Amino acid sequence: MPRVADSLLPPIALDPGGATPMYRQLSEWFRRAITEGRLRPGQRVPSTRNLAEELKISRIPILGAYEQLCAEGYLEAFTGAGTRVAHSIPDTRTRKAGAGGPRTNRSMRSQGISERARELASPQAPWLKNLGAFRVGLPALDHLPLGVWSQLLHRHWRKPPQDILTYGDAMGYLPFREAIAEYLGAFRGVRCEAAQIMITTGSQQALQLIAHVLLDPGDRVWMEEPGYPGAQQALSMAGARLTPVPVDQDGVDVSQGIQRCPDARAVYITPSHQFPLGTTLSAARRLALLNWAAHSGAWIIEDDYDSEFRFSGHPVPALQGLDADGRVLYIGTFSKVLFPALRLGYIVLPKDLAEAFCATRAATDTFSSPLYQIVMADFLREGHFARHIRRMRKLYMQRRTALVEAIGKHMPERLEIVAADTGMHLAALLPHGSDDMAVSSAAARKGVSVRPLSLCYLRPPDRGGLIFGYGGASVPQINVAVRDLTSVLSDPTHSGDSPR
Repeated sequence: MPRVADSLLPPIALDPGGATPMYRQLSEWFRRAITEGRLRPGQRVPSTRNLAEELKISRIPILGAYEQLCAEGYLEAFTGAGTRVAHSIPDTRTRKAGAGGPRTNRSMRSQGISERARELASPQAPWLKNLGAFRVGLPALDHLPLGVWSQLLHRHWRKPPQDILTYGDAMGYLPFREAIAEYLGAFRGVRCEAAQIMITTGSQQALQLIAHVLLDPGDRVWMEEPGYPGAQQALSMAGARLTPVPVDQDGVDVSQGIQRCPDARAVYITPSHQFPLGTTLSAARRLALLNWAAHSGAWIIEDDYDSEFRFSGHPVPALQGLDADGRVLYIGTFSKVLFPALRLGYIVLPKDLAEAFCATRAATDTFSSPLYQIVMADFLREGHFARHIRRMRKLYMQRRTALVEAIGKHMPERLEIVAADTGMHLAALLPHGSDDMAVSSAAARKGVSVRPLSLCYLRPPDRGGLIFGYGGASVPQINVAVRDLTSVLSDPTHSGDSPR
């Protein structure tokens, strides 16, 4: 048997003056701990000598208890390997008991949680359980410059200064924020200083912070229709009332937003690469949106999540660069560009909001990892990030082209591509009457992770569709997955070929 360290046991309560013998108290305690899952099969228990020292009692009752438990099959002893919980104890039994005990059930546990939590606590969607084609938001992990990243990480972790190991600034590591400001000014047309940048653990936390700082329960917010579900959740959890504003080939329809909700407190938009349809907000609508926000006092939340990857023409500058009235809050993330586990994003704030955001951040999780901020600052300053973006732009263009060609070859009548010249995903419409939830679920059973377009709507859409994330899928994977999806769409029960 392999040797493992003695386990730290839960507190053992004994009554030395009680009527029950000490060895029986111990055996009953171990029996309950095993059946309730607090001690798991194969787990090593302390030696009789160590347990006697811990409990400040004689070894004799402990020897008696262990012998009794071994005889009953709860423990098993091995020469040179100590005593362990018997492997024959059913693991399913201990997991069931450990999850809440025999008196707890799902309905009882759910009675004490909030309405917000109940809305979010739905079973995980099957299309999120695979990491192959076509998982949305997954970059090309097989093309990460891991050698460079490891060198930079080792540079700072070999002899880390104290500021890496202690508490960090709620706004973020200053040299990192300075590097971001330089990058955004040069490549995205964002006008900002390092003092306006707050580092977050990704775009989702940025949205949550914005919602808590700027919105009160009941405030109205424009939401692109269709739009990003993560933003819908973050704003709704803050108590905002969402007003869907339609999106067409020119982006969000500002005139419709004003007509539907002229007194909105904020608007969430993805102007450079609309999620999920991929359109770009036109110049006329950009100016109209900024003019409305300036006159109404509304905030514009600009999510610029993957605009670095534009395959035709030059990248579209950020809306924030046109803002002369300080109404735009700009969100960016490195997690979608490099790797999701990085958990580094940022907000570019109007100057007069920095203090309020800093106080709110300090009251939540305080700060982001200083180590990754320092490494990412070097990654930016030394040009590694720009080189990675250039390489990925070419790679994603190849993968997008392969996906478009595969769809055109195998199912041109069943999928209508909406837009495909930016980012790491594209959307495609299904035939009228198709159930995109059923299609996505059936595809997931074949290992294909297409997301249903209908989940991006606040109201039931006129037509369903699928969202394909091609960033993390190689060309051979794309071709195989499209063929698998073709067989799913050939099923008339959810392809739109039969009446619903």
